[in-house]
Amino acid sequence: MPTPYPLPDYAELRCISNFTFLRGASRPEELVERAKALGYRALAITDECSMAGVVRAHVAAKQAGLSLVLGAQFLVQARHGDEAPFTLVLLACNLHGYGNLCAFITQLRRASEKGTYRLTLDGMAGSDLRDCLALLCPERSASAAQLESMGRWALAQFTGRCWIGVEQIRRLDDELWLHRMRELSALTALPLVAVGDVHMHVRSRKPLQDVLTATRLGQPLTECGHALQRSAERHLRSRVRLAQTFSADLLAETLQVAKRCSFSLDELRYQYPDEVVPPGHTAASYLRQAVYEGAGRRWPAGIPTKVQEQIEHELDLICELHYEAYFLTVYDIVAFARSRHILCQGRGSAANSVVCYCLGVTEVDPARMSVLFERFISRERNEPPDIDIDFEHQRREEVIQYLYSKYGRDRAALTAAVATYRPRSAIRDVGKALGFDLATVDAIAKGQQWFDGKQVRLERFDELGMETGSLAVRQLIALTGQLIGFPRHLSQHTGGFVLTRDLLCRMVPVENASMPERTVIQWDKDDLDAAGLLKVDVLALGMLSAIRRALDFIGLRRSYDFGMQDIPAEDGATYDMICKADTVGVFQIESRAQMSMLPRHKPRCFYDLVIQVAIVRPGPIQGGMVHPYLNRRQGREPVTYPSKDLELALGRTLGVPVFQEQVMQVAMLAAGFTPGEADGLRRSMAAWKRKGGLEKYYSKIVDGMAARGYEQAFAESIFEQIKGFSEYGFPESHSASFALLVYASSWIKCHEPAAFLAALLNSQPLGFYSASQLVQDARRHGALVRAVDVMYSDVESSLEDLPDTPAVRLGLHLVHGLRSASAERIVLERAKAPFDSAEDLARRARLEQPEMQKLAAAGALHSLAGHRRQQVWEAAALHVPPKLLQDAPIDEDDLELAPAPEGEEVLWDYRATGLTLRSHPMALLRPRLERYRLKTSEELRRTPNGRTVRTAGIVTVRQQPQTANGTIFVSIEDEHGATQIIVWRAVREAQRQVLLGARLLAIQGRWQREGEVCNLIAEKLADLTPLLGRLATESRDFR
Repeated sequence: MPTPYPLPDYAELRCISNFTFLRGASRPEELVERAKALGYRALAITDECSMAGVVRAHVAAKQAGLSLVLGAQFLVQARHGDEAPFTLVLLACNLHGYGNLCAFITQLRRASEKGTYRLTLDGMAGSDLRDCLALLCPERSASAAQLESMGRWALAQFTGRCWIGVEQIRRLDDELWLHRMRELSALTALPLVAVGDVHMHVRSRKPLQDVLTATRLGQPLTECGHALQRSAERHLRSRVRLAQTFSADLLAETLQVAKRCSFSLDELRYQYPDEVVPPGHTAASYLRQAVYEGAGRRWPAGIPTKVQEQIEHELDLICELHYEAYFLTVYDIVAFARSRHILCQGRGSAANSVVCYCLGVTEVDPARMSVLFERFISRERNEPPDIDIDFEHQRREEVIQYLYSKYGRDRAALTAAVATYRPRSAIRDVGKALGFDLATVDAIAKGQQWFDGKQVRLERFDELGMETGSLAVRQLIALTGQLIGFPRHLSQHTGGFVLTRDLLCRMVPVENASMPERTVIQWDKDDLDAAGLLKVDVLALGMLSAIRRALDFIGLRRSYDFGMQDIPAEDGATYDMICKADTVGVFQIESRAQMSMLPRHKPRCFYDLVIQVAIVRPGPIQGGMVHPYLNRRQGREPVTYPSKDLELALGRTLGVPVFQEQVMQVAMLAAGFTPGEADGLRRSMAAWKRKGGLEKYYSKIVDGMAARGYEQAFAESIFEQIKGFSEYGFPESHSASFALLVYASSWIKCHEPAAFLAALLNSQPLGFYSASQLVQDARRHGALVRAVDVMYSDVESSLEDLPDTPAVRLGLHLVHGLRSASAERIVLERAKAPFDSAEDLARRARLEQPEMQKLAAAGALHSLAGHRRQQVWEAAALHVPPKLLQDAPIDEDDLELAPAPEGEEVLWDYRATGLTLRSHPMALLRPRLERYRLKTSEELRRTPNGRTVRTAGIVTVRQQPQTANGTIFVSIEDEHGATQIIVWRAVREAQRQVLLGARLLAIQGRWQREGEVCNLIAEKLADLTPLLGRLATESRDFR
């Protein structure tokens, strides 16, 4: 029997992924898996002027056992009419070549606007790209002279390491093109090699690739013409098809090229910056000195023996794993922030470290917690610890610029964040490409809400009268589904900084960010973890800004510097307020879910707050831990432990695992895990929904616990709880860091409500609540709030009547449309001399008429012009006169207008500032609502459990957590306070338009009361928005 003809070996040397934005139609992982399945010997990922997708390809290639070549391709543009553009593919042979290639990409990207580059023959030299191989890929439109010119250039620049890449994509002129390439090869002595110019892993992605092309060109497919690829040949073809397409010598040459490229990302070795070590010290000696100096400040009476043992244990491990410079880098950043009086706090696993506590990185005393240092660092993991540092969000830029100035742009950059297609953006781009009219595309996209997940909602087509069986709609749905999740562009991470000892641009390309004075690398945080690069998270936290402002206000009132350390610990009145869920505006415990838990949990000490922060999370909820914990807390069931060993791990949470660290401790104590294995379990918990990998721990946990005498049912329940934790189980260390801010913000709200309100208003946007809701809540608590007024208001909201009971004066920053520079001029001129008229204000502060009208609309001219209508009239007459006539007297009679009714004033207030200090709109509407027999929130709070009631209010928040199984929680507000509405999935789907569109919502349903926790279970909804007329309100919608 004759042997079958052997298939040729092949390495694809020119392949782009979807990180060549709006060109590549396949993910790097898909390309790797397909190349392995086809039996390719190697695959080169050569995205255009980018290394953004290579880490994902590297991880996939290691798992698949495929040789991966790293490279990039570049469009070399013609300098003049005698030249033709061509594509140059560069492949890294080794670590040095990879560094040269990354530096070259950086040079091109940094010289251009974000997302672009420009390259001509003047901009490159082969000597700058040593240890890189080059593939010259001409365009078929080039003339013979142009081909010869580019060939001789390539030969001169890349002698001995250059090939001519030949593509054969089933075009009529393929044979002619091959003949021309052989002529060029004979002329220049450059060998030919087969390339696929791959844009997708399978040919069925061609329609998506066409959509990407149409989106890039900004035209529908019908107008793209020859810009669309003529066939689907630019995919990873089978070796049978390749053998039919290319001659054997061209295929064999691909293996020779791939053989010369041995570089792997595993060769990258990160080195920490060494600026943080002063002369005369090693990193280890300086870290030890800094830690013990800090310990002396933390324990002035002497360091406890247990703490000293922990310090030595941590320092030994830190030095063994060579992380000293990392800790010193973080210490330096925190020291800089404190020197500038920028409030900051470390969080995350850092709070498990007594070293971090001594260095001032975290304020959580590990002695107060049952910490697990292996959650932070472990020998088995042998990768850098993760320290997140939160800074005041309005001053974080100072810290970022400090890092740039200290380490230089060549050694410091922000991590990338990959902006991906979501359902709305995917629907819009696919719909436009397919030729749907813009109004239809917009209507379909707007029907996709934040809670609908990543699938296109088919019911929307029925609502719009579109037939889902039609070809156009089926194409729209299918292509949108493929596009969702594709990268659109690189943006910047919220604060992940990469710092290196040597040039960063030789490890990963660096490009300009969209924000000025920012640079960003081409890898995201997951890429950094996979490549083993250090990242320091310099994050922004709005509540730190609010607390800093509040502390400054308190210090102003008390006439001394008031800091976090001056807030009294374990204050009874503060915990009384928390137990009543009176926590609007308080950090972390202001959400509906947290507020409904507080009266049940009744926190009475700091550790209760640590548990409170952690337990209202998807992990404990899905793991079934919330109700057992509450029942034990309330004495409804006994507190029991499966063994004495587990009492050590679970005692502080009444036998119920709440924190990630406890799951690790249970695995160590009950199932025999080592600390490193337990950390591996934690990491698998975090990723198993996306990547799997948790099943391998099943037998080790269940069998290990059974071997130690635990019941099978208990072991199974622990494993199920671990799976639940994968949905965002909270670490105890992280929760403790947050609990400090929970307590601080709660104490300020309880004892200094005016300072709390002013600080929150000056830190917006922040949290769940708008400025209007914060002001309404403060006034219900007796705080005095005064309107914006150009004669009294500062740029930001401020306190008046100090040192007596303060009143909050709303700031000019609340006036919609007023420029900050104009507000500053008003305050500056007023400090010189009070204004005597609106005209005087406009002239001295150089305010244009539109800004005067905005001030009048906000009522801010009251002290100068009287009531609102008078203010608006005077502002309308004010035009900035020519400089010559600025001091000319104007003599005209005043026009006295009648004041506006209160309803009109409220409309002006909301439109101009988003809030009112007059009657609540619901109070004004109450007479018109009488016929609907609607109860107020005050009446509802006196209503017994189980009654069917009706109520109405202005919608302030809509939220659907991922754990809610389709339930939406809605907050409405009336003149007496807020009411929480629960809308089950069936009601949501039946009355979707009313639920999402109503600004004034009426609800009929069943009143649910459990102790102090009250909710209304919605059965029927009605949209009363027309009653609001022109009143402008908005809700905040969250997942």
